Amino acid sequence: MELGIMSFADVEPDSSSSAKTQARIKNLMEEVKLADELGLDVFGIGEHHRADYAVSSPTTILAAAAMITKNIKLTSAVTVLSSEDPVRVYQQFATVDHLSEGRAEMMVGRGSFIESFPLFGYDLNDYEDLFVEKIDLLLKINKSEKVSWKGRLRPSINNLGVYPRAAQTELPIWLAAGGTPASAIRAAQLKLPLMLAIIGGMPEQFVRFINLYKEAWKQVGHDPAALKLGVNNHVFIGEESQKAANDFYPHYAQMMYRVGKERGWQPLSREQYDYLRQPNGALMVGSPQQIIDKILLEHELFGNTRFMAQASVGFVPHEKVMKSIELFGTKVAPVVKKAVSGVELGR
Repeated sequence: MELGIMSFADVEPDSSSSAKTQARIKNLMEEVKLADELGLDVFGIGEHHRADYAVSSPTTILAAAAMITKNIKLTSAVTVLSSEDPVRVYQQFATVDHLSEGRAEMMVGRGSFIESFPLFGYDLNDYEDLFVEKIDLLLKINKSEKVSWKGRLRPSINNLGVYPRAAQTELPIWLAAGGTPASAIRAAQLKLPLMLAIIGGMPEQFVRFINLYKEAWKQVGHDPAALKLGVNNHVFIGEESQKAANDFYPHYAQMMYRVGKERGWQPLSREQYDYLRQPNGALMVGSPQQIIDKILLEHELFGNTRFMAQASVGFVPHEKVMKSIELFGTKVAPVVKKAVSGVELGR
């Protein structure tokens, strides 16, 4: 199983946001570099178009990351494909692929925020149709240098070349989902790896969703051995469990309320936070052993081939984020990899 880190690069929006954004991006580069030095497999960068996130262009950050890393795979997390142009998406990731010598990937999705739609002139009534049309075009571009394609919401292309071509024969493209059954079926039908975000609740709630993906994969005739499945959770690790929980709570509660109040969410109480932190809960906050146990529990439930730790959630001080990533790479990852490889060998 591959283990990685992802970040949305949260930043405090205020009158000095320009300076804070610059500092956050600098810190983000240090996080990517550390993850690479620790031997982790993949690093993902989110895309948002809001004052409280520092990155609106993941490929710009990934291009910079390509120049300071050696081995780690570099991916978006996610590219909001519905409000992007598939030609430019491919070209930008192909460029990152050359800069990184073949380490670029992308996760594509419809996005959980809607700011990019009016920003780029798209009608929210076309939310679903935009994604269906654009993923079709992106996959065609990924497979063929010359493309002929007819669209309704995006202008058609008549036998035109898309350049540069990626260093890899095809860029790895993952479909990101939050638990919508249609997303699981779509990923299987398109023969795409699926990345599931587990935010809140209990991981066991998503077993039916994962099984739907696996069953749909088989029904369309794909090789079960070729199936790739990823899971990501909010993660914060400290040397000692209770201190980690206490350190993280105020930042996490602030983030969840900041993001959730426009959706009608109530503030996250300490009781709710501790409920999510329980051994079978989705929130991975605590000691290295607690995180190991939770990752292995999810692997037992899902049989996932990749785990992504969203490791810089909210306005957690940079030094604590770096320590959490260090513990993930030095204490958690080796144990998880050994345990999972033992399970797979025993099958």
